[in-house]
Amino acid sequence: MRVFDASSMIYAWDNYPLSQFPGLWEWMAGQIGAGELVMPNVALAEVAHKAPECAEWLKACDLEVLAINNAILQDAMRIKNLLGIVGDKYGGGVGENDLLIIATASAHRAELVTDEKWQPALPKKLENCKIPAVCDMPAIAVRWLKFIDFLKLSGAVFR
Repeated sequence: MRVFDASSMIYAWDNYPLSQFPGLWEWMAGQIGAGELVMPNVALAEVAHKAPECAEWLKACDLEVLAINNAILQDAMRIKNLLGIVGDKYGGGVGENDLLIIATASAHRAELVTDEKWQPALPKKLENCKIPAVCDMPAIAVRWLKFIDFLKLSGAVFR
């Protein structure tokens, strides 16, 4: 199972239009149907806000939407504390929804598909970490990949 961040779904929707890549989207629908592609409810809400047609397509495919439970909330708070974020003073990195998405992937022991910018080195201020950098932290250890890597690893061929 792979947990999708809004950034990857929107990236896919914007860069591989359904009208030009129907085979890709048929395959994605199959991944959704098989339970291999899921999204936390906060990520789907972000997609609905930025790409409403994509969110409607996902809902029509019966996307499994993962709820945020107490364990996920507690883990998101743990991550927030590790990053030194106090209250609502988020830096230039992850936001509240990002922490929930990371914690959801962790709770489900799933890979996270995100197209947020990779930072090869941790920023001096940890609150400026993007999703990939947070996932790479030893105390978090959530495996992540970009959408294009998700496609390559699948071995799927679209004709």
